[in-house]
Amino acid sequence: MPRRSYHDDARVATFTEDYRSTQKEKHMTPSTVRLASHNKTRVAYFHDEGVGNYHYGERHPMKPHRLTLTNHLVLNYGLHQKMEIYQPRRATDSEILEFHAEDYIDFLKRVTPDNAEQFESLFQRFNVGDDCPIFDGIYDFCQRYAGATIEASRKLIANGADICINWSGGLHHAKKCEASGFCYVNDIVLGILELLRYFPRVLYVDIDIHHGDGVQEAFYLTDRVMTVSFHKYNGDFFPGTGHIDEIGSSLGKYYSVNVPLRDGIDDDAYVWLFKEVIDAVMSTFQPSAIVLQCGADSLGCDRLGCFNLSIEAHGRCVQIIKGFKLPLLVVGGGGYTVRNVARCWTYETSILVDTTLSNDLPPNMYRDFFRPDYKLHPHLSGRVENQNDRQYLLKVRERVMEQLRYLDAAPSIQMQEIPPDIQGFLDGELENRDAEDDSEIGKDRRRLGGRAILEGEWYEDDDDNDGDARDSLWQKENRMDIDV
Repeated sequence: MPRRSYHDDARVATFTEDYRSTQKEKHMTPSTVRLASHNKTRVAYFHDEGVGNYHYGERHPMKPHRLTLTNHLVLNYGLHQKMEIYQPRRATDSEILEFHAEDYIDFLKRVTPDNAEQFESLFQRFNVGDDCPIFDGIYDFCQRYAGATIEASRKLIANGADICINWSGGLHHAKKCEASGFCYVNDIVLGILELLRYFPRVLYVDIDIHHGDGVQEAFYLTDRVMTVSFHKYNGDFFPGTGHIDEIGSSLGKYYSVNVPLRDGIDDDAYVWLFKEVIDAVMSTFQPSAIVLQCGADSLGCDRLGCFNLSIEAHGRCVQIIKGFKLPLLVVGGGGYTVRNVARCWTYETSILVDTTLSNDLPPNMYRDFFRPDYKLHPHLSGRVENQNDRQYLLKVRERVMEQLRYLDAAPSIQMQEIPPDIQGFLDGELENRDAEDDSEIGKDRRRLGGRAILEGEWYEDDDDNDGDARDSLWQKENRMDIDV
């Protein structure tokens, strides 16, 4: 794909001349308008000033205003001087329809609180209700946060930045045909689809306390996207998915990695397990780009959470991912204690731009939200008993490592533009792989990193050579009860 040239003018193309982002000049200095030299990490920050003005409802835990608080902290700490700042455009209908169903999007465009009664018959079909209410500007809100993620993805494709940040994104529960878990449009799926136009393999990592079910479901059948989700799981906790046995299907078998955790996990255990899993995933999958969902409801003291993570530990996960030095898209997600969400994402912005922040919050117009301590790192741990004992964590790690051992080497693909229909794209991949498997070469040998290996080289006995027997053995030997 050809690279675009960049100039120090008021408008900078992020992918093509049709997709542009406007620099917020009031926060820019001449040095920050230019792209940083290639020996520095180039960070682009996407923020729509209106995205924090929407309101789910008085008693609803999702508060878009947290995005405004985050942006004010970022600016008042001076972090904008270390990044390129962009006002993203809104996603178009056609861009959103690359994943979502047309009838569902038409519903979101037309429904309002004033005419909701006319559409009441469709509420159950599209999963609209208490969790996903109808509020003023609902589709406009979706266009804003999804547009920022799409723009950020295109910025990475164009090699205009090494890291792109969109804290308004990360709404990982939305499905193709319905809303779910406060999420209406799945900006992550849309962003990954963009990245797949250029990057052969994309790794998705999710540290929200809730399972990233919408993203996993979208890419469950492909080996070009590996999804890795660290979340609470007991069978009942929303969304009820994310069991360790959910490993993908068809071409995507073993490419969905789930790390189920119990209540009260602390900093040391979480960071240790995160590093163990991610190091193994990176070595096995060898991604070309990474998408990191930084849901802040995994912090201690979250309104809907039950972990004991500090902001520092949450940020340590961001630091680990950043350390791989691959094109990186960072998005937000959950987080329902607003003041701590803003603290967390500000701190993680500082990590991404290699800047140390004072623990004393700078003066800002929302300072009263951070009473009584006015600190960047309040004490958040110890509220919930840690039910993740050493034996359990070692067992989870063992299961994940065993799953990764059944993967072939990093998949090689013929680069082509993805058609708008994701299912059509996946079906085409499946047909190509079936044809390859039916060939004489496919019958006689397996591919591993470009070399042929003997059938049975990695297996323990003759029965293990059969694919079904192998899968059955994996399930049998590694079955573990993770329900609590």
